[in-house]
Amino acid sequence: MEEGQAPGADGEGAEETSDKQQAKKKGSFWKELPILLGVAILVAIVVRTWVVQTYYIPSGSMENTLQINDRVLVNKLVYDFSEPERGEIIVFTAPESWRSVMEEDEFIKRVIAVGGDHVVCCDEHGRITVNGVPLDEDDYLYTNPLTGEQDKPSQDPFDVVVPEGRLWVMGDHRSASGDSRERFVRTGGNVEASTIEVDAVIGKAFVLFWPFADFNWFSIPETFDDVPEPS
Repeated sequence: MEEGQAPGADGEGAEETSDKQQAKKKGSFWKELPILLGVAILVAIVVRTWVVQTYYIPSGSMENTLQINDRVLVNKLVYDFSEPERGEIIVFTAPESWRSVMEEDEFIKRVIAVGGDHVVCCDEHGRITVNGVPLDEDDYLYTNPLTGEQDKPSQDPFDVVVPEGRLWVMGDHRSASGDSRERFVRTGGNVEASTIEVDAVIGKAFVLFWPFADFNWFSIPETFDDVPEPS
């Protein structure tokens, strides 16, 4: 051995050591992979169960805001810290009396009025009022793409004070939506049967993500800013 030369200085020992390290890293990766996959699956389950879930739109009751087969993301955690607000789009477990098929139990609608609100249809201009303030719903009510004709806010009159802990919800496609108005008419004005429990709400739809060309963040329409709290 020459003076000052360490073992493996010619590169052979170093190369052998490097090969062993790489082999060890590869072996370690394959051992850790099942753990990583397990953690990823667990995180996905936790997120889907308690935080965010995707939903597809099976009907035209929320047109033109949402089209059939659109995909939305729903925040399932938000209402653990707050109550649903007027104007929000929510997913909820529908009462059995609302369902045409028992297995189809999750509905998506817009909150029009909350507990304590006085919701009426219609004023002299055909508008729904909440606590005496008319709603300008032109931004989201269904418009027929062929005729350009917009749905009326309601085809039927109603005058309701929403019970505490319940919500008055309606689809944006009013002429094709099974909602609070429709149940009110069918039940002869039964307010309990026409509203849903706040506890039945699964979460708030906050973004349309598919088709990507129609990507859109949902916000509360400005018309609801003028609605006062119930007296």
